[in-house]
Amino acid sequence: MENFEIASFEEIREEFLQRVTQVIWCNVATIDTQGRPRSRILHPVWEGHIGWVATRRNTLKSKHLDHTHYVSLAYITDVAKPVYADCEVTWIDDLAEKTRIWNFIKDTPEPVGYDPTPIFGSVENENLGVLKLTPWRIEVADFPIHRHIWHVNKEL
Repeated sequence: MENFEIASFEEIREEFLQRVTQVIWCNVATIDTQGRPRSRILHPVWEGHIGWVATRRNTLKSKHLDHTHYVSLAYITDVAKPVYADCEVTWIDDLAEKTRIWNFIKDTPEPVGYDPTPIFGSVENENLGVLKLTPWRIEVADFPIHRHIWHVNKEL
């Protein structure tokens, strides 16, 4: 298999967004406080190369993210065409930005977007957490032919 290191996210943008919006849910691995991986599924909604997740703050996932601010995402519906995104995670606490993301998720057509109201009630729910996923590496693969790999520092 041939690896192609690409210089700009724009080179994979269309294929990346097509695949992640087709799969919708992804496996997300965090690292616990003892250095062990833990996987779960999440529903990120992507705004270009930035992912947004509405989630609860009082979870084991929150403890893991307090310990290590990095996650690894895997989108796999076709085993020959996976997408991987390794990301830094930031909690968004600013109410104006949380409101913008709430509306972005709500206004994105289903099934990619959804109305968070039945889950959280309102954007002011103190247990609502908004995660910003900022990839430092994205891989869009077509096995067994090639992998396109973008590293954020390649654009600097």
